Amino acid sequence: MKKAIKIILWSLLGLVLLLVAAGGLVFYKISNGFPVSYETGKPTINFSPDQPAILVFSKTTGFRHGESIEASKPILQEMARRNGWFIYETEEGGVFNPEQLSRFKAVVFNNSTGRVLSDEQQEALSRYVEGGGSLMGIHGAGDNSHHWPWYETNLLGTQFSHHTLEPHLQKTDVHIESDVDSTLAGSLPSSWTHEDEWYVFYNQPKGMKILSYIDGDKILPNGNLPWSSDKNFGMGTYHPVAWYRTVGQGKTFYTSMGHSNDVWQDANFARLVENALRWQISSADSSVSMN
Repeated sequence: MKKAIKIILWSLLGLVLLLVAAGGLVFYKISNGFPVSYETGKPTINFSPDQPAILVFSKTTGFRHGESIEASKPILQEMARRNGWFIYETEEGGVFNPEQLSRFKAVVFNNSTGRVLSDEQQEALSRYVEGGGSLMGIHGAGDNSHHWPWYETNLLGTQFSHHTLEPHLQKTDVHIESDVDSTLAGSLPSSWTHEDEWYVFYNQPKGMKILSYIDGDKILPNGNLPWSSDKNFGMGTYHPVAWYRTVGQGKTFYTSMGHSNDVWQDANFARLVENALRWQISSADSSVSMN
Protein backbone atom coordinates (compact mmCIF):
# COMPACT_ATOMS: atom_id res chain seq x y z
CA MET A 1 0.00 0.00 0.00
CA LYS A 2 2.78 2.41 0.94
CA LYS A 3 4.58 1.57 -2.29
CA ALA A 4 1.45 2.36 -4.31
CA ILE A 5 1.07 5.71 -2.53
CA LYS A 6 4.70 6.58 -3.26
CA ILE A 7 4.22 5.73 -6.92
CA ILE A 8 1.14 7.94 -7.08
CA LEU A 9 2.89 10.84 -5.32
CA TRP A 10 5.97 10.60 -7.53
CA SER A 11 3.72 10.43 -10.59
CA LEU A 12 1.86 13.56 -9.47
CA LEU A 13 5.15 15.35 -8.81
CA GLY A 14 6.39 14.38 -12.26
CA LEU A 15 3.17 15.67 -13.81
CA VAL A 16 3.47 18.98 -11.97
CA LEU A 17 7.08 19.39 -13.09
CA LEU A 18 6.09 18.65 -16.69
CA LEU A 19 3.31 21.25 -16.53
CA VAL A 20 5.68 23.83 -15.05
CA ALA A 21 8.27 23.11 -17.75
CA ALA A 22 5.64 23.32 -20.49
CA GLY A 23 4.36 26.62 -19.10
CA GLY A 24 7.90 27.98 -18.95
CA LEU A 25 8.47 27.06 -22.59
CA VAL A 26 5.24 28.76 -23.62
CA PHE A 27 6.13 32.02 -21.91
CA TYR A 28 9.70 31.89 -23.18
CA LYS A 29 8.36 31.53 -26.70
CA ILE A 30 5.95 34.45 -26.25
CA SER A 31 8.73 36.72 -24.98
CA ASN A 32 11.62 35.56 -27.14
CA GLY A 33 10.46 33.22 -29.87
CA PHE A 34 12.13 29.87 -30.34
CA PRO A 35 15.49 29.78 -32.17
CA VAL A 36 14.95 28.98 -35.83
CA SER A 37 16.95 28.69 -38.98
CA TYR A 38 16.65 31.65 -41.32
CA GLU A 39 15.56 31.21 -44.91
CA THR A 40 18.16 32.59 -47.30
CA GLY A 41 17.02 31.50 -50.75
CA LYS A 42 15.67 34.25 -52.98
CA PRO A 43 12.09 33.46 -53.98
CA THR A 44 10.82 33.78 -57.53
CA ILE A 45 8.47 36.75 -57.63
CA ASN A 46 6.54 37.76 -60.72
CA PHE A 47 6.34 41.48 -60.07
CA SER A 48 3.76 43.42 -62.04
CA PRO A 49 5.50 46.34 -63.79
CA ASP A 50 2.41 48.54 -63.54
CA GLN A 51 1.39 47.88 -59.93
CA PRO A 52 3.02 49.10 -56.69
CA ALA A 53 4.25 46.04 -54.82
CA ILE A 54 3.59 45.30 -51.13
CA LEU A 55 5.36 42.58 -49.17
CA VAL A 56 3.09 41.03 -46.51
CA PHE A 57 5.23 39.06 -44.07
CA SER A 58 3.48 36.84 -41.49
CA LYS A 59 6.30 34.66 -40.16
CA THR A 60 6.13 33.96 -36.42
CA THR A 61 8.53 32.34 -33.98
CA GLY A 62 6.73 33.76 -30.93
CA PHE A 63 2.98 33.79 -30.26
CA ARG A 64 1.01 33.20 -33.45
CA HIS A 65 -2.16 35.18 -34.11
CA GLY A 66 -3.18 32.60 -36.68
CA GLU A 67 -6.85 33.57 -36.96
CA SER A 68 -6.05 37.23 -37.51
CA ILE A 69 -3.34 36.44 -40.04
CA GLU A 70 -5.68 34.25 -42.08
CA ALA A 71 -8.58 36.70 -41.80
CA SER A 72 -6.37 39.55 -43.01
CA LYS A 73 -5.39 37.91 -46.28
CA PRO A 74 -8.64 38.28 -48.26
CA ILE A 75 -9.12 41.80 -46.86
CA LEU A 76 -5.63 42.85 -47.96
CA GLN A 77 -6.13 41.24 -51.37
CA GLU A 78 -9.38 43.14 -51.79
CA MET A 79 -7.56 46.36 -50.89
CA ALA A 80 -4.97 45.50 -53.53
CA ARG A 81 -7.63 44.89 -56.16
CA ARG A 82 -9.36 48.16 -55.32
CA ASN A 83 -6.16 50.22 -55.40
CA GLY A 84 -4.26 48.48 -58.18
CA TRP A 85 -1.55 47.03 -55.91
CA PHE A 86 0.42 43.81 -56.19
CA ILE A 87 0.69 41.85 -52.92
CA TYR A 88 3.30 39.20 -52.28
CA GLU A 89 2.48 37.12 -49.18
CA THR A 90 5.18 35.03 -47.54
CA GLU A 91 6.52 33.59 -44.30
CA GLU A 92 9.96 33.01 -45.83
CA GLY A 93 12.65 35.50 -44.88
CA GLY A 94 14.72 34.98 -48.02
CA VAL A 95 12.95 37.90 -49.68
CA PHE A 96 14.72 40.28 -47.30
CA ASN A 97 17.65 40.91 -49.57
CA PRO A 98 18.60 44.32 -51.03
CA GLU A 99 17.72 43.44 -54.62
CA GLN A 100 14.19 42.22 -53.99
CA LEU A 101 13.32 44.60 -51.16
CA SER A 102 14.04 47.55 -53.45
CA ARG A 103 11.15 46.40 -55.66
CA PHE A 104 8.56 46.86 -52.91
CA LYS A 105 6.84 50.11 -51.99
CA ALA A 106 5.93 48.83 -48.51
CA VAL A 107 6.63 45.92 -46.17
CA VAL A 108 3.95 44.77 -43.70
CA PHE A 109 4.85 42.79 -40.58
CA ASN A 110 1.42 41.18 -40.34
CA ASN A 111 1.32 40.01 -36.71
CA SER A 112 4.88 38.77 -37.20
CA THR A 113 6.41 37.86 -33.82
CA GLY A 114 9.75 36.70 -32.45
CA ARG A 115 13.15 36.77 -34.11
CA VAL A 116 12.17 36.20 -37.74
CA LEU A 117 15.15 37.62 -39.67
CA SER A 118 18.88 37.00 -39.59
CA ASP A 119 21.30 39.83 -38.79
CA GLU A 120 21.90 40.36 -42.52
CA GLN A 121 18.18 40.42 -43.28
CA GLN A 122 17.53 42.89 -40.47
CA GLU A 123 20.25 45.13 -41.87
CA ALA A 124 18.71 44.89 -45.34
CA LEU A 125 15.30 45.91 -44.00
CA SER A 126 16.63 48.85 -41.99
CA ARG A 127 18.59 50.13 -45.01
CA TYR A 128 15.51 49.66 -47.19
CA VAL A 129 13.41 51.86 -44.90
CA GLU A 130 16.08 54.51 -44.42
CA GLY A 131 16.61 54.61 -48.17
CA GLY A 132 12.98 55.47 -48.92
CA GLY A 133 10.95 52.30 -48.27
CA SER A 134 8.08 51.87 -45.84
CA LEU A 135 7.44 49.47 -42.96
CA MET A 136 4.09 48.74 -41.31
CA GLY A 137 3.54 46.68 -38.16
CA ILE A 138 0.21 45.23 -37.08
CA HIS A 139 -0.56 44.20 -33.48
CA GLY A 140 1.82 41.34 -32.57
CA ALA A 141 4.54 43.08 -34.57
CA GLY A 142 4.79 45.39 -31.56
CA ASP A 143 5.12 42.88 -28.73
CA ASN A 144 8.33 42.30 -26.77
CA SER A 145 9.56 39.24 -28.67
CA HIS A 146 11.58 40.93 -31.41
CA HIS A 147 14.70 42.07 -29.52
CA TRP A 148 15.88 44.37 -32.30
CA PRO A 149 16.84 47.91 -31.18
CA TRP A 150 16.47 49.56 -34.63
CA TYR A 151 13.00 48.08 -35.01
CA GLU A 152 11.91 49.09 -31.51
CA THR A 153 13.16 52.64 -31.99
CA ASN A 154 11.91 53.30 -35.51
CA LEU A 155 8.65 51.35 -35.68
CA LEU A 156 7.46 51.40 -32.06
CA GLY A 157 9.22 54.21 -30.22
CA THR A 158 8.33 52.46 -26.96
CA GLN A 159 8.39 49.05 -25.30
CA PHE A 160 5.57 46.56 -24.85
CA SER A 161 4.56 45.60 -21.30
CA HIS A 162 1.37 43.52 -21.47
CA HIS A 163 -2.15 43.30 -22.84
CA THR A 164 -5.61 43.28 -21.33
CA LEU A 165 -6.69 40.06 -19.65
CA GLU A 166 -9.68 40.85 -17.42
CA PRO A 167 -11.54 40.65 -19.74
CA HIS A 168 -9.26 39.76 -22.61
CA LEU A 169 -11.15 41.52 -25.44
CA GLN A 170 -12.75 44.85 -24.58
CA LYS A 171 -14.86 47.38 -26.46
CA THR A 172 -14.03 51.06 -26.34
CA ASP A 173 -14.01 54.09 -28.62
CA VAL A 174 -11.08 54.74 -30.95
CA HIS A 175 -10.48 58.44 -31.65
CA ILE A 176 -8.69 59.99 -34.62
CA GLU A 177 -6.42 62.95 -34.00
CA SER A 178 -7.53 66.10 -35.82
CA ASP A 179 -4.14 67.22 -37.11
CA VAL A 180 -2.87 64.10 -38.86
CA ASP A 181 -1.98 63.50 -42.50
CA SER A 182 -5.19 63.70 -44.52
CA THR A 183 -4.42 60.45 -46.36
CA LEU A 184 -4.25 58.57 -43.06
CA ALA A 185 -7.49 60.06 -41.76
CA GLY A 186 -9.39 59.80 -45.05
CA SER A 187 -12.98 58.44 -44.80
CA LEU A 188 -12.55 57.56 -41.13
CA PRO A 189 -15.03 58.87 -38.55
CA SER A 190 -13.68 61.00 -35.74
CA SER A 191 -14.36 58.05 -33.44
CA TRP A 192 -15.84 54.56 -33.54
CA THR A 193 -16.32 51.62 -31.19
CA HIS A 194 -13.82 48.79 -31.59
CA GLU A 195 -13.22 45.53 -29.74
CA ASP A 196 -9.65 44.28 -29.40
CA GLU A 197 -6.91 43.01 -27.14
CA TRP A 198 -5.44 46.32 -26.03
CA TYR A 199 -1.66 46.52 -25.77
CA VAL A 200 -0.12 48.46 -22.88
CA PHE A 201 3.32 50.00 -23.42
CA TYR A 202 5.63 51.33 -20.73
CA ASN A 203 5.78 54.83 -22.22
CA GLN A 204 4.17 57.04 -24.81
CA PRO A 205 5.71 56.38 -28.27
CA LYS A 206 8.76 58.61 -28.62
CA GLY A 207 9.35 60.53 -31.85
CA MET A 208 6.03 59.41 -33.32
CA LYS A 209 2.99 61.22 -34.66
CA ILE A 210 -0.15 59.75 -33.10
CA LEU A 211 -2.95 58.86 -35.51
CA SER A 212 -5.46 57.28 -33.14
CA TYR A 213 -5.93 56.71 -29.43
CA ILE A 214 -8.35 55.37 -26.84
CA ASP A 215 -9.26 56.63 -23.38
CA GLY A 216 -7.14 54.36 -21.21
CA ASP A 217 -9.35 55.06 -18.22
CA LYS A 218 -12.26 53.36 -19.99
CA ILE A 219 -10.63 49.93 -20.28
CA LEU A 220 -9.46 47.50 -17.61
CA PRO A 221 -5.72 47.33 -18.39
CA ASN A 222 -4.85 44.62 -15.86
CA GLY A 223 -2.52 42.06 -17.41
CA ASN A 224 -1.66 40.13 -14.25
CA LEU A 225 -1.40 36.36 -14.36
CA PRO A 226 -2.15 34.20 -11.28
CA TRP A 227 1.50 34.26 -10.22
CA SER A 228 2.27 37.91 -11.08
CA SER A 229 1.22 41.25 -9.65
CA ASP A 230 3.19 43.87 -11.59
CA LYS A 231 1.01 44.29 -14.70
CA ASN A 232 -2.01 46.08 -13.26
CA PHE A 233 -1.38 49.44 -14.91
CA GLY A 234 -2.29 51.26 -18.10
CA MET A 235 -1.02 54.21 -20.11
CA GLY A 236 -3.32 56.82 -18.61
CA THR A 237 -6.20 58.64 -20.26
CA TYR A 238 -4.30 59.19 -23.50
CA HIS A 239 -3.56 55.70 -24.80
CA PRO A 240 -2.21 55.68 -28.40
CA VAL A 241 -3.16 52.75 -30.65
CA ALA A 242 -1.74 53.84 -34.03
CA TRP A 243 1.21 56.08 -34.93
CA TYR A 244 3.71 56.92 -37.66
CA ARG A 245 6.98 58.70 -38.41
CA THR A 246 9.68 59.33 -40.99
CA VAL A 247 12.89 57.32 -40.83
CA GLY A 248 15.63 58.68 -43.04
CA GLN A 249 13.97 58.92 -46.47
CA GLY A 250 11.36 56.31 -45.56
CA LYS A 251 8.38 55.95 -43.25
CA THR A 252 6.98 53.61 -40.63
CA PHE A 253 3.47 53.00 -39.35
CA TYR A 254 2.29 50.83 -36.45
CA THR A 255 -1.08 49.93 -34.96
CA SER A 256 -1.48 47.85 -31.82
CA MET A 257 -4.97 46.86 -32.95
CA GLY A 258 -5.49 43.62 -34.87
CA HIS A 259 -5.60 40.68 -32.43
CA SER A 260 -8.45 38.50 -33.74
CA ASN A 261 -10.15 37.53 -36.97
CA ASP A 262 -13.12 39.73 -36.05
CA VAL A 263 -11.12 42.96 -36.19
CA TRP A 264 -10.79 42.54 -39.96
CA GLN A 265 -14.59 42.69 -40.21
CA ASP A 266 -14.49 46.14 -38.63
CA ALA A 267 -14.68 48.37 -41.70
CA ASN A 268 -13.03 51.28 -39.89
CA PHE A 269 -10.04 49.20 -38.78
CA ALA A 270 -9.63 47.88 -42.33
CA ARG A 271 -9.89 51.44 -43.65
CA LEU A 272 -7.19 52.58 -41.20
CA VAL A 273 -4.84 49.89 -42.55
CA GLU A 274 -5.74 50.74 -46.15
CA ASN A 275 -5.16 54.45 -45.55
CA ALA A 276 -1.78 53.69 -44.01
CA LEU A 277 -0.76 51.64 -47.03
CA ARG A 278 -1.91 54.41 -49.38
CA TRP A 279 0.10 56.92 -47.38
CA GLN A 280 3.19 54.74 -47.45
CA ILE A 281 2.95 53.89 -51.14
CA SER A 282 2.27 57.46 -52.24
CA SER A 283 5.30 58.68 -50.30
CA ALA A 284 7.66 55.90 -51.33
CA ASP A 285 10.37 56.72 -53.83
CA SER A 286 10.06 55.09 -57.25
CA SER A 287 13.46 53.51 -56.61
CA VAL A 288 14.48 52.72 -53.06
CA SER A 289 18.15 53.26 -52.29
CA MET A 290 19.86 50.37 -50.50
CA ASN A 291 23.24 52.07 -50.14
